[in-house]
Parts: sequence; C-alpha cells; structure tokens
Amino acid sequence: MPDQITYNAAISACEKGGQWPLALTLMSLLPEARVVPDRITYSAAISACEKGGQWQKALDLLSLMPEARVVPNQITYSAAISACEKGGQWQLALTLLSRMPQAGVMPDEIAYSAAISACEKGGQWQLALILLSRMPAVRVVPNQISYNAAISACSKGGQWQLALDLLSLMPEARLVPNHITYSAAMSACEKGGQWQLALKLLSLMPEARVVPDQITYSAAISACSKGAQWQLALNLLSKMRGVRVVPNQISYNAAISACEKGKQWQLALSLLSSMRIVRVIPNTVSYNAAISACGKGRQWQLALSLLSSMPDMRLTPDVLTYISAMSACEKGGQLQLAVSLLSGVPDPLLVARTEGSASWR
Repeated sequence: MPDQITYNAAISACEKGGQWPLALTLMSLLPEARVVPDRITYSAAISACEKGGQWQKALDLLSLMPEARVVPNQITYSAAISACEKGGQWQLALTLLSRMPQAGVMPDEIAYSAAISACEKGGQWQLALILLSRMPAVRVVPNQISYNAAISACSKGGQWQLALDLLSLMPEARLVPNHITYSAAMSACEKGGQWQLALKLLSLMPEARVVPDQITYSAAISACSKGAQWQLALNLLSKMRGVRVVPNQISYNAAISACEKGKQWQLALSLLSSMRIVRVIPNTVSYNAAISACGKGRQWQLALSLLSSMPDMRLTPDVLTYISAMSACEKGGQLQLAVSLLSGVPDPLLVARTEGSASWR
C-alpha cells in the first residue's frame, strides 16, 4: 500500500511537472488511504500551486496545516510567499513574511527574495528596498536573486540611479551580477532615458564575465529606441547575429520602434519583413510600430496595407493599431478614410478617450 513517502514523492513529481490539480487530487486522497500528511507533503503541494499561479489554493493549504498539527517551516512559507508574488498579491506576501517570526519560523534569503519579487511585481520599489536593507539586521544575507529583484523593482519604478547603485554594491556583498542583473539595470536606464548608460553596461558585461543574451541586447536596443538612436539600435541588432545571439520578437520590436521614432519607415518595413525570414513571428506590437512609422513617413497606403494584412497573420488589431492607421491617413490628407476606420475599432468609446492623448501630427 502507498505510504506517506510514496504520496510525498508523487506530489513532488506533480509539483516539478507543473501539475497542481493532480497534486491537490493526491492530497484529497490521503484520508481515504489513511496516510497522514507531513510538512513535506504540504510544502510540495503548496509549491505545486505556486508554480501553477494558484495563490489562493496555496494559502488555503497553509491555513489547513495547524488543523493537521503540521508546523510550517521556511520552505513552506517561502513557497506560499512566492505563490502570492506570482499572483501579484504583494500585500499578502508581506503579511506572510511578517507572520513567520510569530510562528517561530525565521525568514531566510529565499523568503525575503520572494517578498522583494512580490513588491517588484506590484510596483512597490520603496518597499523592495526596505526589505533588502532590513535583511542584514535580521542576520539574513542577501543573495543574487534578492538584488536582482530589487534592481528590477527600481527599474519598474523608473529609479535608474538606485538600480545602478544596487548593481555597484553587489561586488562589496561578494555577489556576482548575472545577465538578469544587467538586463534589469539596462531596463532601468531605458526607462530613465539613459541610453548611453545602457550601452555602457552592455560593454562592461564581457569584462564581468557575463555573456549578453537576448534579454540584455533587447534591453539595450529598447534604450536606444527611447533615445531616438535608430542607427545604434540597428547596429546592436546586427551585432547579435555576429555573437551568435538570435534576435527574438522583443529585439525586433524594439528596433522597429527605433526606426519609427527616427522616421525611417523603409527600414521599419524591412525589419518587419525580415522577421518572417528568420522565423521570428511578428505580433501586434511589431505591426503597430511599422504602421506608425509609415504614418510618420506619410505613407498612408502602406499603413492601410499593413492593417489589412494582420488577419492573415492571425493578429487582431488593437486600439493603438487603428489610431496609428488613422493618423497615417490624416497625415496623408485622407480624412474620409481616417473617419471610416472608426467603424472597425472594437471599442469606439475607448478610441474617444484616447483621441485626446493621441498625437495626430
């Protein structure tokens, strides 16, 4: 007959395979099999829910543990906090972290890192920095994941100076930045309009023995795009192939956006067509940038051609697509066509709201 060890192994297998419903099904079979769940059982089931983005179910399991006379440990709490992080529940993540000492469980670097990540996803960069600064006081040493999450939180909050400060502190903490660290820092520079600093970080990576990947290059290209440096963006895109890093959808979209901002509609269209050649599937963002580029180049016919070709690519135009196409028609003196496009917009009320903010130059 299956015993506790058997069930724990099976639930852990479900957790690693991302099968949270099966993990919960096995949990429900325990009473019938007269098997008493232990800490490992609950931890594995909570981790399964965490990986499946089921934060409510993870918290339900955690709340059932006292009834089953099973004491949660660091692993259990960390998995529950991580579940809240993935579910965008940063308040609940912080509540669980604060409850750990009351339950006689001291938070470790995994629990803190999960909580910092939760703050990052919730746009709470101040709280993320408070948690990071608090770790040494409670004798918890921040790790690479802790710093990466905090830098990413600063990036999302537009705090590029703080993101770079954290990056510079890592060697003092005897931590080696990785490609995730650099990508987050470059993304912070991009949001702060600091394209020069983003490129500097990219150039420093080989010296730090960190190999740039798709994410880091895409972040650098995005920074150049925001800084209207379309030539540099295209140089980076071509450099990727030279260093055997395959450009992805994000890389191409950033480069097309750079061309759009630089009013290089021919190059934008060339990039869009080359995506299919290298087997990178364009998405709505790709088309929106290309249509906007055509609009800025007063190529309203090409803009409408791109719009009409989207269904063939199994893409649904969104509000921004129609606004870009209407703007292209308006710039080309085709006001009647611009107005007729309104009939195709899924939500005319949304268009009405965005017309005020849309720049019809």
